[in-house]
Amino acid sequence: MCRLQTKRIYLAQAETDGFRILTDRLWPRGVAKEKAAIDYWAKDFSPSTHLRKWFDHKEELFPRFRELYREELENNPDKESLIQLVKEHLEKENVSLLFASKEEKMNQAVVLLEWLKEKLA
Repeated sequence: MCRLQTKRIYLAQAETDGFRILTDRLWPRGVAKEKAAIDYWAKDFSPSTHLRKWFDHKEELFPRFRELYREELENNPDKESLIQLVKEHLEKENVSLLFASKEEKMNQAVVLLEWLKEKLA
């Protein structure tokens, strides 16, 4: 069974990554595009600039960030295309949602993973 998972983009690419989706709106600092091995850059599905700057990876703001980001995802007119893309790749390989944040448990990839799992259920 193929898995939907999150991973820091700064970690080395692995075979278990499968289809690699970058979830950041901005290109990660210090990562060469050739080495990143990104299959899809989901910048149109990343948190809005306003939301990203407001959250600023502050732990106490994460619950509200999660709510607001999920609202943005729900209101995205192209959300079905992302859901379909992930679904198609999960039929044959793992899908990794890549993020640059040092915070591994409170970032947009974690929220996107949870949202996608609900949509794919």
